[in-house]
Amino acid sequence: MTERKKMATRESYGKALLELGREHEEVVVLDADLATATKTGIFQKEFPQRHIDCGIAECNMMGIAAGLAATGKVPFVSTFAMFAAGRAFEQVRNSIGYPGLNVKIAATHGGISVGEDGASHQCNEDLALMREIPGMVVINPADGVETREAIKAVYEHKGPVYLRLGRMEVPIIHREGEYRFTIGKGELLRKGRDLTIVATGLCVSSALEAAEGLLKKGIEAEVMNIHTIKPLDEELVLASAKKTGRVVTVEEHSILGGLGSAVSEVLAENYPVKVLRIGIRDTYGESGRAEQLLEKYKLDGKGILEQIEGWLSRSI
Repeated sequence: MTERKKMATRESYGKALLELGREHEEVVVLDADLATATKTGIFQKEFPQRHIDCGIAECNMMGIAAGLAATGKVPFVSTFAMFAAGRAFEQVRNSIGYPGLNVKIAATHGGISVGEDGASHQCNEDLALMREIPGMVVINPADGVETREAIKAVYEHKGPVYLRLGRMEVPIIHREGEYRFTIGKGELLRKGRDLTIVATGLCVSSALEAAEGLLKKGIEAEVMNIHTIKPLDEELVLASAKKTGRVVTVEEHSILGGLGSAVSEVLAENYPVKVLRIGIRDTYGESGRAEQLLEKYKLDGKGILEQIEGWLSRSI
């Protein structure tokens, strides 16, 4: 595939926050002593009075965000996914989710692509945790352009949102100025007839790469970008499954509870077909360069291709 420009989704998030802050005075930003890493420092530099550093107190930060939302502010809360979804789960559930407050949780450093920070910081469970909270919208954008548009949509949405962002740079697959983001509506990136690949986050570009490899072997894969894990675009998934009869899900997340589970649930209830879930298989991550880890856990284009080929050889 042609080499594409790359950008980390967390970088795009910081820039989008600044744009949003210039347009809407009610937007406030909170972080937990991680303004540089989460890129909320970009907002902080121009709007220091509307940026609150809560220190290393993520649970307290969620409570502060809930209070701000109750007064009419639109808080964007940022920290690593491990702390936002993991450490502060109770506060997110009870203080934000239960009352349905208008808090936007932008969690950076999700998945194994956190790299050298190791297993303690590589949250592969966050999408599953956030899916379980009633009324919580769960979004995992594929690139910087999609992230920017997602921030606009998240602001317009009234209610709690969990947005997963990444540390490493990923290829830009959307055209600036042409792409429009709609919560709950997936995107068909490539048409095919032999199988469906449903991908999310940084795995979308890898899935497209794998589809190229399959085509060389005479297999036409349909590829879709499911940026919204909840609510899932059931119509798009079912339409493709009915056409191809085989579905592969790809995510930088545990195969338990995330995209793979969401898609499998819909198919099991409406149109059962064979499904292969590609992701982290009930294990912790480890320390290493992001690219090396994606290769080891077979979440790069080559690894995804190998897993699909192996599955097809067993299932045909």
